[in-house]
Amino acid sequence: MEPSEERWAVYVCGCYWWGPGLLRQAYPTLVFQAAGLKSFTPPVDYSGLPCMELPEKPKLMYLDKVPTYPANLKPPKMAKRLRFIRGPEMIHNEFIHKQYGIVALCGGRLNSGHIEMIRMTINRKMDATKMFAVWRIDPPWQPLTRKGQGKRMGGGKGAIDHYVTPIKAGRVIVEVGGKCEFVQVTNFLTEVAEKLPFKAKATSYELMEAEKIEEKELEISNMNPYTAEYVIRNNMGGCHQWISPFDKKWFFKYV
Repeated sequence: MEPSEERWAVYVCGCYWWGPGLLRQAYPTLVFQAAGLKSFTPPVDYSGLPCMELPEKPKLMYLDKVPTYPANLKPPKMAKRLRFIRGPEMIHNEFIHKQYGIVALCGGRLNSGHIEMIRMTINRKMDATKMFAVWRIDPPWQPLTRKGQGKRMGGGKGAIDHYVTPIKAGRVIVEVGGKCEFVQVTNFLTEVAEKLPFKAKATSYELMEAEKIEEKELEISNMNPYTAEYVIRNNMGGCHQWISPFDKKWFFKYV
């Protein structure tokens, strides 16, 4: 085989070695160790979680749009009762499975359309072989009435238009768990939280605990003695004449 200006070949170790360019001098082939020291992150250990086994039905179940009443009972009407959405949630404010979920940041109402949006989005985008989701809210139960368009005033309370579920600040709406990390569920949980009719966020159990510790540290390290609680309790400036009764209870935290 004759070398050319375009290609060249060198016979080394019983075979031809091809390469571009002009004919070069053949040097002994040196072998270097290509592998180096690798340090891989060990996989996450899920043995300490309370939900090692997935439930029989890992996806969110369908919630009825209208509550079921006995046949001999007329569906009752109800006033607005805004107290159901004011103030903090005192019961359902912690994660049962201590993993991930969506938490409300303020009060509001969820109708059947919002609940169905949550169910469809999470069921489509989560991996049902490794994850599961559970509701932390009740089906719509509070009736809202509405009169027809163009009707005159009077004539009594209007007919029931639809049902809603009242939500308070700090309420856990839905939980997601299983053999997964927060990065895997952040995208679709944030997508759901941004579509809700009130402010909500996707968070984890560790982040919620860190926020509680930070809030306590800020309260302890505060050098200003004139906090909202101090001002309201001592009626400074005669504030009791113009503030809301709810501000006297929650000190401007839940508006």
